[in-house]
Amino acid sequence: MSTATSHDDGTAADPDRPLRVALLSYRSKPHCGGQGIYIRHVSRELAALGHDVEVFSGQPYPDLEPGPRLRTLPSLDLYADENPFRTPGLREYRDWIDVLEVTTMWTGAFPEPLTFSLRALRALRERRADFDVVHDNQVLAYGLLGLPRLGLPLVTSIHHPISVDRRIELEAARGLTQFSLSRLSKRRWYSFVRMQGRVARRVGPVLTGSQSSRADILRDFRVPPDQVRVIPLGVDTRLFHPRPAPRVPGRVVAVASADSPVKGVATLLRAFAKLTTERDAVLTLVGKPTPGGPTDRLVGELAMGDRVRFVSGISDDELAELIASAEIAVVPSLYEGFSLPAVEHMASGTPLIASRTGALPEVVGDAAMLVSPGDPEELAAALRLLHDSPAERERLSAAALRRVQERFTWAAVARATVAEYRLAIARQQAAREPQTTGTTGTPC
Repeated sequence: MSTATSHDDGTAADPDRPLRVALLSYRSKPHCGGQGIYIRHVSRELAALGHDVEVFSGQPYPDLEPGPRLRTLPSLDLYADENPFRTPGLREYRDWIDVLEVTTMWTGAFPEPLTFSLRALRALRERRADFDVVHDNQVLAYGLLGLPRLGLPLVTSIHHPISVDRRIELEAARGLTQFSLSRLSKRRWYSFVRMQGRVARRVGPVLTGSQSSRADILRDFRVPPDQVRVIPLGVDTRLFHPRPAPRVPGRVVAVASADSPVKGVATLLRAFAKLTTERDAVLTLVGKPTPGGPTDRLVGELAMGDRVRFVSGISDDELAELIASAEIAVVPSLYEGFSLPAVEHMASGTPLIASRTGALPEVVGDAAMLVSPGDPEELAAALRLLHDSPAERERLSAAALRRVQERFTWAAVARATVAEYRLAIARQQAAREPQTTGTTGTPC
């Protein structure tokens, strides 16, 4: 007997029937990081299409727009910006999952995907009749493998496999020997990636934002090719668009996690230092470096304290105004599975320089200058060219606006995602139907 008879109602067969969607995200930082941005916009557009959407999230929680509902699944918030790697008081522990979360952190590993998946499974077990489909936003943890047994079809988004971040961070941590302490600690931190690969091979379908990211998922997670679908992401043109005010002369902007090697901030800082020896320019980085950390130290070594400004915690409106005020935007990443910041820069008409890596060439097309990742000399040359050429900046701005209008809207993302929901529901319904008996009519 099916454990979730609410799904046997023709939901998949009727293309106009509203769906009840549980959207899962283990962390959903509102203004920095693709997971939170994806949750905010996809949930809004799904609700606008008439579907009932409930977002299940751990801290930091997303900023949702009217339409979807938020169901919080609190963790111990061990990685909060204001107090990372804290030790909770005894009264904070609620159950064995909290104990697992803390002890895993103490061993140097990252527990949030696993512990969130266990909390989500528990919450959905109590409410399995309330939903037609579950959409996992890059959790990819063992608890999710219990959802099909509850009768809940599962669709998963992988923006890019974290195995790529792991490779880049391990290379950056390479010391005098292959087994340096820093390298070993990074291996332990990224130990959850093996779990994500195992889970990715057992769930389906998998949605991703680019052909480049799809190729990485097939290679690193070994997911069957027919299970991985490409749905490009969108941009909120209500926020990100050109402004009538003149751009600030010499302003360069980048949006990146300041201390993450994969985001290429060190390359940008070295290139910008070369630019400022001959040009009057100021760099604004949307990100928060750790005091005394690698980015903070590099700014000091380059003596650029008066030329580089870091901002964090700003609103979406403030971020959009900042991007639209710049003469040049840079995405200096060593890898991107899609890059929402690149599309936001393009939608703002801000001339863009991006690394020739991952999905970035596929996303920006001819609407940006492409440079080799990790090469400060080449990036500095591109910065000089755009700084000195208003005509080239205008050309790139016009090309970027055309490309965004043609390719990147959140409404299209939502429609394509709903089509995948219905296919997943139909597959599960078909799997539950009685098998055809033998020719004698007796059970095999």
